[in-house]
Amino acid sequence: MHVLGGDFFNSPVFAAVRPSDRFASVFLLSSCTMMSETALRDLNLLPKSERTNETSSKDILAKPYVEPTNENVGGKQRENTVCLVEPLMNGNEVGHSGTEVVVAEVEYIESDKLNDLEDVDESLKVLLDGLGSKDWVLLCETLNNVRRFSIYHKEALQDILDNVVSLVVKAMKNPRSAVCKTAIMSSADIFKAFGDNIVDSLDPLLVQLLLKSSQDKRFVCEAAEKSLIDLTIWVSPVLLLPKLQPYLKNRNPRIRAKASMCVSRSVPRLGTEGIKDYGIEKLTQIASSQLSDQLPESREAARSLLLELQTTYEKSPVLAPEQDAPSDPHQVYSWEQFCESNLPKLSAQAVLRVTSISREGLVSGL
Repeated sequence: MHVLGGDFFNSPVFAAVRPSDRFASVFLLSSCTMMSETALRDLNLLPKSERTNETSSKDILAKPYVEPTNENVGGKQRENTVCLVEPLMNGNEVGHSGTEVVVAEVEYIESDKLNDLEDVDESLKVLLDGLGSKDWVLLCETLNNVRRFSIYHKEALQDILDNVVSLVVKAMKNPRSAVCKTAIMSSADIFKAFGDNIVDSLDPLLVQLLLKSSQDKRFVCEAAEKSLIDLTIWVSPVLLLPKLQPYLKNRNPRIRAKASMCVSRSVPRLGTEGIKDYGIEKLTQIASSQLSDQLPESREAARSLLLELQTTYEKSPVLAPEQDAPSDPHQVYSWEQFCESNLPKLSAQAVLRVTSISREGLVSGL
């Protein structure tokens, strides 16, 4: 009964209660008081996160980097826009009260939809500074201007092309995917605009494209693969193949596979006479070395190349040496004899197995 205190028992309210009901009233009030104290103790034992959700919004910070790629957002696919959300910083701290959020969108514009520059001379003056900027939004805008120059005013870039390529390569290494992808798209437009003139500056570009097509985010990877396809289209295979060959022996199997695919796409552009001039023996040896590679993409590219070489060889076979055909100086080697005379035994067997199976499949499908 002590929980109610002495003041209650001396009060007029308690005196007005009939003696027969006083005990029941005291018991009821005591029970209620004890229940309230128990509930208060239980509430104090609850984890802070379960007591109330009134302050939960204070723990939510604006995401510094949000990048939808090919995902469906709200039922609509956003393939060509990246949204980046960043809180304004004061030194190294983010203001918790009244935090302002800056939202910037970078749109990936296809080459055929890029408009011409409004002021060519002014854009050219600030081009190199913009490519060297640490402001990633400005950098993306300037990379798109590089694309515009390549499409509409390539002659304006001619004198500064080496510097532009160097800064585009630097942008490809940028940790921001938006910058990286825009730089990759810039490289594709540079290939289209300058073709063989880019060969002297190609090595650092090629390294980055092979890397990005092998191990980066999917939408960056796809952009790099597309740029590599443009490279094989717009740069002469005679100049490109020597650049690609070292990467066929790279320690990274994915880089070997991408390089092998580029070789497979580039060789047919040589044509029959070009393949003979480049060296069908050399190309056959290159393709055979990729047949046993780790990744299926590399092996499939090698098979495709070998079929192309077989077709080319059969159009213009190699004459057999005189000692092998003394009675007929015009006798030629068959494809089988050609492979056996230019490849190690096991490699020749592998090449013949691939080309014979593929040729039989083509015949049976007719």
